[in-house]
Amino acid sequence: MENHRTIMSGLGRAAGIGSRCAAILIDGLVFLPVAYLTAAILGNSWSDGFALEGLSLYLTMLLSFAYYVYFESAIGATIGKMMIGLKVVKTDGSPCDVRSSAIRTICRLIDGLPFAYLLGAVMVWLSPVNQRLGDRLAGTVVIRKQP
Repeated sequence: MENHRTIMSGLGRAAGIGSRCAAILIDGLVFLPVAYLTAAILGNSWSDGFALEGLSLYLTMLLSFAYYVYFESAIGATIGKMMIGLKVVKTDGSPCDVRSSAIRTICRLIDGLPFAYLLGAVMVWLSPVNQRLGDRLAGTVVIRKQP
């Protein structure tokens, strides 16, 4: 019998916690300058007496959402996933689409609770194919790219 961490025939091996964490860290480093610039530009701005600090937070969240959805649906991987050799696909083997990536990305808000993706990590450990909540709801899996 094959290892239970091997995805259905032809898809490849499921990405583990370590490689997924490394990809998240790289994506964070890639996105950090964007968040910093957004906060620097809007953080101290005032408009009609109201601080725009909240606007910089919302804009950063929107840009982060766009980053994940664009890269996962257009290329199958964010920059971090590409560097680690991972790819997001649907459970039937088809490419991740905009809808699936949007669901995965929205669920990051839940998977990231209570601290630094702890819930997401627990769900990956408990899943036979290493799916976090976002993957389960979107019908996706993160796999290692085959050479």
